[in-house]
Amino acid sequence: MRAPWLAAAAAAFAVAGYGQSPAAVDPVIQVDYANPGLSPAQWTITLHRDGAGHFRSQVGKLSSDRPQGIDTPAVDRDFQVSAGFAARIFDAAARHNRFHQECESHLKVAFQGWKTFTYSGPEGQGTCTFNYSKDKEIEELGQSMEGVAETILEGARLEILLEHDRLGLDAEMEFLTDAAADGRAQQIEAIRDILERLAQDDEVLERVRRRAKSLLEHAAT
Repeated sequence: MRAPWLAAAAAAFAVAGYGQSPAAVDPVIQVDYANPGLSPAQWTITLHRDGAGHFRSQVGKLSSDRPQGIDTPAVDRDFQVSAGFAARIFDAAARHNRFHQECESHLKVAFQGWKTFTYSGPEGQGTCTFNYSKDKEIEELGQSMEGVAETILEGARLEILLEHDRLGLDAEMEFLTDAAADGRAQQIEAIRDILERLAQDDEVLERVRRRAKSLLEHAAT
C-alpha cells in the first residue's frame, strides 16, 4: 500500500493535469516600456480584464521636467484601475488580433521609448513592439499605459515625500495635478491610498490636502 503522502501527491498531480486552472486561462495584457534616458528606465505593467494589475519598475535617470531633488524609486506593487479602462484596453487588443501584428511605423520620428504589448489568453497570444505607431488606436494605447505608469510612480514619490520631506509635497502635488489635467497621468484611482492619507493629514500644507481631495474627486468621476 502506498504511503499517504504519495497517494496525496498523485491525486494532486491528477487534478493539476485535468484541464487548465482559471488563472491559466485568464486573459492578461503585459506592457513593457524601455527608455534609458528617463527615470525609470524600464517598467512593466501586467493588466487583467477586471482592472487588477501589477507594476514593476527599475531606477533610471532623473527626468529634467520633474521637481528637482526628487529621485524616482524602484516600484513593485499591485494596483487597480477602473473596469471601464481595462475593458477599453482588452477590446482594443481584440480589434488588433491580440497584438499579433506589426505596430511600428518605421518613420523617422523622435524616440519616445519602446513599448511592447503582449496578449496572453485562451484565444491565443501575440506581441508587438513600437516606438511610434501609425495606427491611431495603438499609439493611444501606448500613451494611456504611460499615463497609468506615471500615476503609479507619482504615488510612490508622494509616499517618500510624506515620510522624508513634507514640504516637498507641495511642488509634487502641483506637478501631479497638472499631469492629471493634461492626460500625462491617468487612472488616479490607482494611487487612492496615498491621496487619502494626504487629504486627511493635518501636518501637511493645506494646499496639499486640497489638491489631494480634488484628485480623489476626479478619480471618482
